[in-house]
Amino acid sequence: VYIFTFLLGLPANLLVLFVYVRKACKQGTTPNVVYALNLCMANLALVAWLPVKALETLLQDWTLPTHVCPVYSFFLYSSLYGSCLFITAVTVGRYLSIAFPIVYKRYRRARLSCFISVALWAVVLLHLSISLVAEGGAHFVSTKGDTTACYDHFNTSQLDVLLPLRLEMAIVLFLVPLLVTSFCTLRCVTLVWRSNLRPLGKRRVLIVALSTLAVFVVCYAPYNASHVVGFALDTNVEWRTYAMLTSSCNVFLEPVV
Repeated sequence: VYIFTFLLGLPANLLVLFVYVRKACKQGTTPNVVYALNLCMANLALVAWLPVKALETLLQDWTLPTHVCPVYSFFLYSSLYGSCLFITAVTVGRYLSIAFPIVYKRYRRARLSCFISVALWAVVLLHLSISLVAEGGAHFVSTKGDTTACYDHFNTSQLDVLLPLRLEMAIVLFLVPLLVTSFCTLRCVTLVWRSNLRPLGKRRVLIVALSTLAVFVVCYAPYNASHVVGFALDTNVEWRTYAMLTSSCNVFLEPVV
């Protein structure tokens, strides 16, 4: 699955990057372009590490140098949660442009979107930094039986810190963005449905809006559900590895929507 995702995600995101960079050069930078470029860069960061994830999953062992593990973990998870927040930012922008076109046009500045993007990345990086440091240990690599793992095997004291952090991340970086995205999507659907737009135009807007919400839920809900279940059961649930599979699919689904 990871190899398949890599083969689809790399060209798709490079194409999106080329399109939006060209659009920015020709027509100027807009908030939508800023958020789309950040989303694309987050996806490419994940794509770059997918071969490592595929190798780790295939061998069921961490074979790379130990110092690679924290770098790998940092980029892997920051790109996932960065994608969550920037999908939300794109959806909010769509909603504001439909619901409050005059007011939104007044504040529709690329500079403001850049500040918002920096703030969103700061939130993600702060959470990931605290979570990764909580693992402790030498280079985040641990041994269990005859196998080694990167950021996967934890002792009781580490779980006491890590599980609440994961729950907080699931709430702040997934559940809250999901609620905001759902509200904005449903409001867009309602406003477009009641508008005087042609049926073909309505159908196109509705497909894009609902597809974006569907991708958000399908890609990110399983992995973040593992955080909630892990906290409730006070353990590092084993099916987190499988939940990660759906999260990686965002790299080729998001360019489509």
